[in-house]
Amino acid sequence: MPYRYGHYYVGFVLLVILVGFWASYWSPIANVPLAFHVHAISSTTWLLLLIIQSVAIHRRSNAFHKQMGLASFALFPFLILGFVMIIDVSAQRYAKGESEFIMHNGPAFGIGMVIAIAAYLTLFYQALKNRRNIKLHAGYMLATPLILFESPFSRVMDSLFPWMNFIGSGGLHTVQDTIVISDGMAVVFAMTLYFMDRKHGAPWLVASFFMALQAVAMWNAPFIPQFGSLFGAYAQIPLGATAIAGIAAGGLAGWLGWRAGGVPAKRATATA
Repeated sequence: MPYRYGHYYVGFVLLVILVGFWASYWSPIANVPLAFHVHAISSTTWLLLLIIQSVAIHRRSNAFHKQMGLASFALFPFLILGFVMIIDVSAQRYAKGESEFIMHNGPAFGIGMVIAIAAYLTLFYQALKNRRNIKLHAGYMLATPLILFESPFSRVMDSLFPWMNFIGSGGLHTVQDTIVISDGMAVVFAMTLYFMDRKHGAPWLVASFFMALQAVAMWNAPFIPQFGSLFGAYAQIPLGATAIAGIAAGGLAGWLGWRAGGVPAKRATATA
């Protein structure tokens, strides 16, 4: 089976999330918005599911692996919902002019989350479409944690390893420096896996594309006024509408991916 140590890598990302969000979420957990809880629970559960799936398949528990895989159809729309709710929190804070920090970085956070959602929808769709190809299926599923990496690790870098920020923009833009570097580290990791097995490396190439796009878009967003205008307009859309759209997108990605990965018609006819 491919990615023998995949569960350790996912566990590392989970550890980074615990450390990175300790000050902003885990420590004040009783006093944070509902959106933070939805995002934290869905993202953490997703990572735990990947760990269980990786361990199960490497222990040859194929039936259990398939049963747990079905849980992803319910969990994935919930995961996308968490991202959508976080976007709404940032957009509302931006619309209210809550702070100088959010006025500078809010649109960047918004576009970053939109790109993350697009990445997740693409990776999950491809994972289901290629479920009959073990290496591709595993690669697409294991690529999803990388999309979560930049947000917590940028916080770890800022608080524990500030020397890693070699860009040094300073001031309100410092967070964008750490995000770019975190995304860059994840891209290097993903591209290393790609070059180790280019025949089955498409998942890591796709993930690298989205992370590179996210890094460039987020770092430049504060200097593009149009992003601010769009983010302000987004804040006027009711959360109910965007939440339904997010859930629907997650469900649609799963349904389309499953259908695309079905047994080809000719093969099914021959088998019958």
